[in-house]
Amino acid sequence: MTVPTLIRRSAGNDRSPRRTLGQVGSFTLIGVGSTLAYVALYALLRAVSPAAAANAAALVVTALGNTAANRRLTFRVRGRDRLARDHAAGLAAFGAALAITSASLAVLDLAIPDPSRTAEITLLVAANAAATLVRFLLLRLALDRTRPIGLTARPPRPPSAVPVLERIAR
Repeated sequence: MTVPTLIRRSAGNDRSPRRTLGQVGSFTLIGVGSTLAYVALYALLRAVSPAAAANAAALVVTALGNTAANRRLTFRVRGRDRLARDHAAGLAAFGAALAITSASLAVLDLAIPDPSRTAEITLLVAANAAATLVRFLLLRLALDRTRPIGLTARPPRPPSAVPVLERIAR
């Protein structure tokens, strides 16, 4: 294998802090946009439905857009390769977000009977911040194409000269 080939291959496997910071920055911008959309949808839906239903509906809509945007912009994944796996990770992230936000609403309702919309939204923004950390970790594990697939996958070893030297020595 030539040196330029090794350089090209290693560039695709760059897990440097700089690359991670770029992913975090992109993820954050997409997350802020998703959160603003979530808050707007929640506020609109909450006027006509219970908190749990408004929460779930707003999360469904924003989670779809969030996963698609992060897949393309944060992790630079295009095409249909492993699309089902990527959206399964998005679904897991949605489930985590739904569990965190629903639990937060339940605790709020226990602590303050009939809380104000402002209290609900403030709590949900904080809960979404926690869910965002979980979402980033899940999506990074699933969508980052520089990471090996599977728990035991390892990068290939460089070719060894030992077998050739042993044959020559015989």
